[in-house]
Amino acid sequence: MAHRADRRSKGVPRFPRLVLRLPDWVETALPDPGRVYATAEERMTAVIRLAQLNIERGTGGPLGAGVFDQDAGTLLAPGVNLVVPASCSVAHAEIVAIAISQRMVGCFDLGGQQMPRYELVTSTEPCAMCLGAVTWSGVRRLVCGARDEDARMVGFDEGPKPAGWRQALDARGVSVLVDVCREQAVAVLQRYGRTGGLIYNARQGR
Repeated sequence: MAHRADRRSKGVPRFPRLVLRLPDWVETALPDPGRVYATAEERMTAVIRLAQLNIERGTGGPLGAGVFDQDAGTLLAPGVNLVVPASCSVAHAEIVAIAISQRMVGCFDLGGQQMPRYELVTSTEPCAMCLGAVTWSGVRRLVCGARDEDARMVGFDEGPKPAGWRQALDARGVSVLVDVCREQAVAVLQRYGRTGGLIYNARQGR
């Protein structure tokens, strides 16, 4: 309490500003802003590489994502898991990619009128939280690499996802494509587990 009072006496805002910033290496990992990722496999390969680099650079968990123009094949915005460095449990790769994309287009809805058909490509199926974010993001397609059970095998808590989540998204106009480059995506998760990566949301005895 004294710390907060001291901040106010110095003219510092009571609550810190919330900033989610991609690691600097992401810019160099994606050097060509006009590159066309023609297939779902090419797009998945790109986000898996982000997940791998996130581990190697020590900037977060083993997960990557990106929002792409589904028809043009260009990347609108990338995302990597920033939970630990940002001290923010909601800073999953999908959330980061969606949030940056919405800032770039200047709209909270990526499915707005006259917008391209955007898709979210993620190295692992969305957890319960990110599944909700997909619903409201405005993306028209979700492309997944590793499965929910692959993340759980490493130790991550994916939350209470409904069994029919794919069908539920499809009913809302979001098509789902799974198992794209699954083996490569799983390899990143498993490497993280083998090398002692922090399982930041593990729930013991629950």
